[in-house]
Amino acid sequence: MTPRAGDVLRITRACSVQFLRPFRFRVIRVLDWHTYHGWLWIDGYQLNSAGDATARRSIFVMRGGLVKVTAPVIVQPAARPRRSR
Repeated sequence: MTPRAGDVLRITRACSVQFLRPFRFRVIRVLDWHTYHGWLWIDGYQLNSAGDATARRSIFVMRGGLVKVTAPVIVQPAARPRRSR
């Protein structure tokens, strides 16, 4: 799989041993830097559980370990404020 701008990926240890905890990553671009066969440098944003960008990163990953997230993130709506009587 070759990621494209806008793709949301699940980054796990299958991508590289450096990723101990899985996280989601929104791709900005795939960098055209020379790497080992089957590996990529990807520029993008690390996402939190709500789908908001928390950090911009460039990561070095194995192409075969990438998993595209297809299901939308479901965010619970904020509680409504109580009306005073």
